Amino acid sequence: MCTVVIRVPDDSGPVRVLAVRDEDPARPWLPLGAWWPEHPDVRGIKDQLAGGAWLAVDDEKLAVLLNRAGGSDVVPPASRGTLVMGAMARQPLPDPLTTLGFNLVEATADGARITSWEGGSPRVTDLAPGTHMIAHDDVDDPATPRVAAWLDEFAAAPTDGDRWWEAWLDVLSGSAGMEATDDRAIVRDNRPHGFPTLTLLVCVVSLGPDGTDARMATLDRPGVWNDVTLD
Repeated sequence: MCTVVIRVPDDSGPVRVLAVRDEDPARPWLPLGAWWPEHPDVRGIKDQLAGGAWLAVDDEKLAVLLNRAGGSDVVPPASRGTLVMGAMARQPLPDPLTTLGFNLVEATADGARITSWEGGSPRVTDLAPGTHMIAHDDVDDPATPRVAAWLDEFAAAPTDGDRWWEAWLDVLSGSAGMEATDDRAIVRDNRPHGFPTLTLLVCVVSLGPDGTDARMATLDRPGVWNDVTLD
């Protein structure tokens, strides 16, 4: 039940992304780094259990994966992290798909798109200029409580300057005044909803004509916001 905010400019400015990861704290992972010898230009947040990535970047592209309901009835399903690495390798989606449902966010300096799948045929949404937000349903879905609660605040926050992410982190910090179990919360404890996942980290990515800049920070305690330094 991760959350991603994407800003697509209406001019030549960079695409900005804020990604908040929810995962089982007991599932092993590696922080943003070059973990794949077969993809030496890719840096990502690696799932050590299945070998794929939750988020990955290279000099031109970002891919990040959010879970959604539905998907394949294959037992056991393939890891969704392979979709991120496939996107970074510029490969088409597997056919047939054998994962659970997903939202796959892909961005370059030229824009962003989201591929959504919960069974049937994948749906691709090219994002118009503006600020967008997605979790486990459709992009900008007002029926998603955290989107309804916070999209307008992210849209109003400036993302200019060298430390462009600070206004978005201010929104994220403000959202953490809610209980982590609240449906509107971005920093989350999903265990009461039947999932063993809590918010673990935040990542920001800027994609422009000069390349890609990605930074991440881990929360001191899963599911509990603290001031972070993005390295």
